[in-house]
Amino acid sequence: MTETEAAAIAVLDRHIAALNARDAQALADTLHFPHYRLSQGRMQCWETPDSYHADFLARAGDGWHHSAWDFRRPVATSGDKVHLDVQFTRYREDGGSMGSFRSLWVIAKLHDRWAAQLRSSFAA
Repeated sequence: MTETEAAAIAVLDRHIAALNARDAQALADTLHFPHYRLSQGRMQCWETPDSYHADFLARAGDGWHHSAWDFRRPVATSGDKVHLDVQFTRYREDGGSMGSFRSLWVIAKLHDRWAAQLRSSFAA
């Protein structure tokens, strides 16, 4: 794994940890804004971090407890950007799966900081 790919994977590690900790600030720190997400034929854009965490909780549903990466595979890399083929699973508190979802994430180094710029997801 290259240094650039390792930096992108580290962003994903911090992202899932912040999500599971329900830490809105730490979660926002893993994203560049504006942040874009394509899902169900609709492009969403968050201009600022303010509503991102609440929007995620609404998408995940009442039963969501935590998420985990199933895999994270870099598919294209440059010096300042990595495209990753990923899959994650959402879980209920009892450990039951709510579903597994493939996504394509783009992690970019902007203003000397690695964070997710956009993604396309099959999750709701």
